[in-house]
Amino acid sequence: MSNRNELQRQKESSKSVGNSSFKESELYLGSELEDEDDDFHTYIDNYPFVIGSNKGSGIPGAVFNLTTTVIGAGIMALPATMKVLGLVLGIILIILMGILSEISLELLVRFSVLCKASSYGEVVEHAMGKPVRILSEICIILNNGGVLVVYLIIMGDVMSGSSHHMGVFDQLMGNGEWDQRTIVVLVVMVVFLAPLCSLDKIDSLSLTSAASVALAVLFVVVVFTVAFIKLVEGRIDSPRLAPDLSSKTAILDFLVAIPIMTNAYVSQFNVPPIYNELEQRSPQKMNTVGRYTTVLCILVYASTSISGYLLFGKDTEADVLTNFDRDLGIRYSSVLNYIVRIGYILHLILVFPVIHFSLRQTVDELLFEGSPPLSESKKRSLGLTAALLVLIYIASTMIPNIWTAFKFTGATTAVSLGFIFPSLISLRLKHLGDLSYGEWVLSWLMLLLAVTVSIVGVVSNVYSLQTNSY
Repeated sequence: MSNRNELQRQKESSKSVGNSSFKESELYLGSELEDEDDDFHTYIDNYPFVIGSNKGSGIPGAVFNLTTTVIGAGIMALPATMKVLGLVLGIILIILMGILSEISLELLVRFSVLCKASSYGEVVEHAMGKPVRILSEICIILNNGGVLVVYLIIMGDVMSGSSHHMGVFDQLMGNGEWDQRTIVVLVVMVVFLAPLCSLDKIDSLSLTSAASVALAVLFVVVVFTVAFIKLVEGRIDSPRLAPDLSSKTAILDFLVAIPIMTNAYVSQFNVPPIYNELEQRSPQKMNTVGRYTTVLCILVYASTSISGYLLFGKDTEADVLTNFDRDLGIRYSSVLNYIVRIGYILHLILVFPVIHFSLRQTVDELLFEGSPPLSESKKRSLGLTAALLVLIYIASTMIPNIWTAFKFTGATTAVSLGFIFPSLISLRLKHLGDLSYGEWVLSWLMLLLAVTVSIVGVVSNVYSLQTNSY
């Protein structure tokens, strides 16, 4: 009874989100609760990050928000990695990365609840201290900022074209002032992105996230249908099943492609805000959200990667989307071209505010530590939103192509947020979460794998820039 009373006193004395004070003695419960495992897990399963109102989004809304966080530019970039990895290894890695990411998400949720942490940075601080928390927040800023820059680059390239392909405006209206990339992106940002990014709750984006997932599925269906028709008609060459490692350049391309694959599933930075707004939240319910999301993302990624590689695998163009500026060799080809490209731009517009949400929250925690929650200060929220959008827009005009951002964020910040930090958290706080031997082994394997991928990826990326490789 004394143990239960102590747990009840801790629950009643929990502070607000901003309270990050932490006493190891208050959280070290492992040895005292060994005889009450069932009661302990029942208690933890109903323990929220934030004590207070438990009204919010249901599981479908949370799945849409988390899926939108995952599926952004990945469905466009992964077919290009298939060209390097081959179909068999590519599909295996898509499934493996999805499973590992879901395990990492479950570990993050468990220890965030145990530490009563309201953000990714807080649970990192509980496990490894304030300096490492700052490092994790910097990683979120670099990763999310880089991803949003990539989205703007894609929007500009698809709508205005580039030296390698025709843009939508080029084909519809020809060249003119309306076709200037910087102007097009600026208009999209002011008219569409700024209003969505100004929302102060991620649950407010559930409907737009559902629409973005629907548009992503539309993209997959069209690409798959075109590939299937051409495959039946015998107009598709046999794909490469295994990676080509016959030359130094091929090996380098292989090493560079792995971090891009790793980057595809990173969504852990958005787990705390999504969990906090989950109705009747519990780790079990959030794990259900994570599993549904993982299955959906694996299906989308695998379908698009196979179809895109079959259609455009031998092209030199970096991504599958920009290849839809040509005659596909089937009926209604021009209509499908516009549907795919315009639909995907709308998809990215709806994904953008979900990624921006955690970026803004992290910048606020880093710069305004100790201030009231961002949702309680509309002026500070709008100011941060405007400043971040301006910086992201400027960066999008300076970075030459999406691969520059993808390769380096995939090898550094994405690997850290998705695998390194969650593994370290579980290993450092294992006495709190009843970490099983299997989970302990998985944590070490994820950590070693992530560190290896990061080191190899950074070295390969630097070398590829010098040799103008993939």
